[in-house]
Amino acid sequence: MSEMIRKHILFYGRVQGVGFRYHATYKASLLGLTGWVRNLEDGSVEMEVQGSPDQINELILHLYHQRFIRIDEMQEQKIPLKDEREFRERW
Repeated sequence: MSEMIRKHILFYGRVQGVGFRYHATYKASLLGLTGWVRNLEDGSVEMEVQGSPDQINELILHLYHQRFIRIDEMQEQKIPLKDEREFRERW
């Protein structure tokens, strides 16, 4: 089994009002990832995601390839693992 990591990621671009959180939650759940995603007041989207590096990369590629989503910039950093059971939207 691949190592587990957790990332905090900020997405900038056309990432609100385009189904970003829906696609992130749906795909993360299919991949067995845990964490959360939420919109920020500045128009960006914040995410914490936990799983194998390959699974996390697959989620990010999925988001990049969605028709109405346009990711112009992404800032990410590794953070400590958390004990979670699901991926969900936060408000």
